[in-house]
Amino acid sequence: MKQPPISAPRPTVAVRFKVEIERAASQGVDRDDLTLHLTLRDIDQLKRDRTLPIADISFAGGTMKYLGVKIMKGDAPLGVLHQRVADEV
Repeated sequence: MKQPPISAPRPTVAVRFKVEIERAASQGVDRDDLTLHLTLRDIDQLKRDRTLPIADISFAGGTMKYLGVKIMKGDAPLGVLHQRVADEV
């Protein structure tokens, strides 16, 4: 009997967005101009990820941040990293 192909495990939410944040930062984008719009499941996975250094996530002033990037919770079908356009206030 033929065995199904083994697929590579999906990267964690933390790894996926760390790569995207670092890519944007390397292109000169300020982290204050970035926003992570995450699903509630993504946020839960970030909070429970035991491989993350404690310093990578912060909760201050009612705002959750990952690697210095503000997180918007829920109301998204898929987590995405948004960059603020220069014309936005």
